[in-house]
Amino acid sequence: MQRSPGNRDFGGNPEPPADEAAAKRLRKLARIGLGWCLIVFLRLIHLQVFSNSEYLMLAQHQQQKVMEAHARRGSILDRNDEALAVSTTLKSVVANPQHMPDLPLTAEVLARVLNLDRSELLDRLQAYASSGKGFMWVKHRISTEEAERVAMLKLSGVEFRDETVRTYPKGTLAAHILGGVDSEERGNGGIELGLQEELEGIPGSVRVMKDVTNRGYESIVESKPQPGKDITLTIDERIQYVAERELRKAMGTCRCKTGSVVVMNPHNGDILAMTSYPTFDPNEPPSGRDGMAARLNLAIAAPFEPGSVFKVVTLSAALETTRLQPESPINCMGGVMSLYGRVIHDSHAGLGVIPMREVLAHSSNVGAIQIGMQVGVKNLYEYITRFGFGKRVGIPLPSESPGQVFEPRKWGKTSIGSVPMGHELTVTTLQLAQACSVVANNGFLVKPRIVLRRQRAGEPVEVEPESPAVQVISALNAAKMRSMMHGVVLPGGTGTRARIPGYTVAGKTGSAQIYDFQAKTYTHKYNASFMGMAPMSDPRIVVAVTMNGSPDWGGTVAAPVFREVAAVALRILDVPKDPIDDVQIAKGSPAETAGGDDNDAASAPPAPVPEGAAADAEAPAPAVSARLQMASFPGEGPRVPNLLGKTMRDVLNETAPAGIAVDARGSGLAWAQDPPPGAPLRPGEHVVVEFRR
Repeated sequence: MQRSPGNRDFGGNPEPPADEAAAKRLRKLARIGLGWCLIVFLRLIHLQVFSNSEYLMLAQHQQQKVMEAHARRGSILDRNDEALAVSTTLKSVVANPQHMPDLPLTAEVLARVLNLDRSELLDRLQAYASSGKGFMWVKHRISTEEAERVAMLKLSGVEFRDETVRTYPKGTLAAHILGGVDSEERGNGGIELGLQEELEGIPGSVRVMKDVTNRGYESIVESKPQPGKDITLTIDERIQYVAERELRKAMGTCRCKTGSVVVMNPHNGDILAMTSYPTFDPNEPPSGRDGMAARLNLAIAAPFEPGSVFKVVTLSAALETTRLQPESPINCMGGVMSLYGRVIHDSHAGLGVIPMREVLAHSSNVGAIQIGMQVGVKNLYEYITRFGFGKRVGIPLPSESPGQVFEPRKWGKTSIGSVPMGHELTVTTLQLAQACSVVANNGFLVKPRIVLRRQRAGEPVEVEPESPAVQVISALNAAKMRSMMHGVVLPGGTGTRARIPGYTVAGKTGSAQIYDFQAKTYTHKYNASFMGMAPMSDPRIVVAVTMNGSPDWGGTVAAPVFREVAAVALRILDVPKDPIDDVQIAKGSPAETAGGDDNDAASAPPAPVPEGAAADAEAPAPAVSARLQMASFPGEGPRVPNLLGKTMRDVLNETAPAGIAVDARGSGLAWAQDPPPGAPLRPGEHVVVEFRR
């Protein structure tokens, strides 16, 4: 039966025409296609517009590699351009395990040539190969011979990289000034740390283009590295060598724990030498607590009570603020004084009314306190700070201590009895040298400097300016102080062992007892010191010496170090000799009786230096020692007998018949005597004998 166009299906609904259904399907497919195209279009917009930089960076990372070009670290030189610290370029071996056809064979050959463990090297190569890594350090900074042997092997996947190593060609010389560097060549002490930013330079960059096998086929230098600045120090390596040698020798003979020496030019502040003991080799990494302790620059980082060396500041303040003059009478009260219930002694009893210059020469504690009381707390504090104490000097070395100086409001009732003789405050050896330079430089303070100039390759030299001179005391009073300090080294003074043949010396001894904070008492160990200048008429150098934990006084252990260092330094600097005042020496000025520090013994005339000392100014070289001639005094008394090892009774029985006066200290057997056996005694001079059990 034929169906009419209006036929319906069995459900009663009319069937759509076939072409209409096809059109619907086409429209549906068109919408799907259009939607898909829209999604793709939006994705392309996202990739090209919003994620362009991200994928560009990813492509660059896959196709390019930016490597840092190492900048040469600046060298450190002494004032005469002698190299103290330099960076040397060495070869390092690197490997790409992805390009090694035979890992076991490569590991065996490299291990043999580079003296490495074969199993360990093979394990590393296999680990890098399995992880897909293409760069591995094999050995850093190899020798020239090792580099030549590796190059001859022509191993696939083995290359070289340039690395630098910091070396110190002079070994331990100036170690505390230079400091050192870590494994990444960053400063970890001394100038290396203090001037790290200037020394390290600015790294450059190189862009390496890579192919699909990760091999570099082209490199483009994007920025050249700028080398670090070369730093020229004020140090003279010859004087530095002598200072280190003499300090080391003294430490071995005086049984001290630590010590330091500073040599300065008082007119421009140049530090010519600075050394501490114990020392270290900056070429070697520190090991253990002792190794780290040896790296501490004691000349700037270890403040101590200065003791009688500080009396120079007290007397300078007196000349400036009172009517006291070098010849003004000072009552030393027989060497004993009571201040608010505190009894203060001189080391040598018997000093009565003496000129102020002899207070310094004999280092009378009582005399210094009497002078300090006339100066007054306010004025004394002002001049202590004027001389530079209580604040950092400011040289570019880390860990510098300012010392400690209390403001007057924190002083106790008896502080005026302590501060004038160098107690209740702490100073550094560098600060002592700076203060002594004020007297040497006609009353002007010039801050110490340790950097002379800087220069980056291809750029102008940067000269370190001298600090402006600040007047602390008048030129006239500075001259008076030099004269009084000269009396310290003349017969009868506490620093006779500092005398240098051919040069006039002015200086001051110090011997501050070390306080035991656990036992809450002073020990029988001293911070023995000496600061001085030469020649007195026109000082060219200042030397400050500190010996910590010494059983002896400053005039005994520190003054000889000054003598040896200063004598050679004067010759190195070609300083003309000045005439010696033989008349003054012959008269035994400043006095007949020997005075003492807070614990300074009056030193005997300096013993002759052993024969064979060469007067060679070109240090480092064989030891240069000044042969000191023992002065002959008119009216010499008997020679001092050898009293060592005897009981006090035996000492007195031996000396009394000869008319020799003995200043006995302690109990037990005679352990030390001053003057030494065989030395001539002048009329009225005492022999100091120390007894120990």
